[in-house]
Amino acid sequence: MRIEEYISSLPPSIISGDDVQLLDDSLRDIFRFADLGKNDVFYHLGCGTGNSLVIAEKEFGARSVGIDIDVKKIEKAKKTTRGLEKSQVRCEDILESDISDATVILFWFSDTTVTEIMMEKFSKLDKARIITIFDPLPWVLPSKVNFPYILHSTPLKTTKTLKDQIRAVFDTECIDFTTAWEHAERYTKAIGSPDAGNDRFLTILQTVTIWINAKKLGLSCTEEMPDPIKAYVEILRNFFNIEVKHLLE
Repeated sequence: MRIEEYISSLPPSIISGDDVQLLDDSLRDIFRFADLGKNDVFYHLGCGTGNSLVIAEKEFGARSVGIDIDVKKIEKAKKTTRGLEKSQVRCEDILESDISDATVILFWFSDTTVTEIMMEKFSKLDKARIITIFDPLPWVLPSKVNFPYILHSTPLKTTKTLKDQIRAVFDTECIDFTTAWEHAERYTKAIGSPDAGNDRFLTILQTVTIWINAKKLGLSCTEEMPDPIKAYVEILRNFFNIEVKHLLE
């Protein structure tokens, strides 16, 4: 099947990230990356179990706010954060939430409609740091990158070309197999998985996707597909029945 068919066959909660919980160590990496401190107001949009709020307050001294539309997750987050002095959880739609006092925001959503609406909210924030994972905010140049974590400072600095944005994210003029693989592996390690087999599959899939996207933008280091990418393409076809070559057409 084509990769688009494979992705559409996955549960919506997987695609949206609703069922993906970041590891505590990954959250700590994000907070260090964002220079989170006692003077910050941290917002986790789609806070899930609320672990991020506990770490943000207890280990970094920040006041934290968790927002999630899922009632069951909010109930769990309330239990997780019980006893915190400076933090709260809110069962709300992030599209309607007031985030005007935020100084640090963790935003990991793949829905383009959600992102477009949130961009309007982000653009109104003064001196806030918005962290995304793997993908930057659309048409925005990152202020700092420790892939897969990408930080955007307000006022947001926009760009007219995807090439400039990709160069800023990957910190390179062209993307070869090694660059694609290293960044794919960083992403896999950051989101974590109890199943090592799934981790290997995700790394292969992301490596191929990164290189193909670079090729389509004219940012691959070579016109020809590198041999390791060819091998990964064959692995996806033969072992997972996923076809990606058409993406280069």
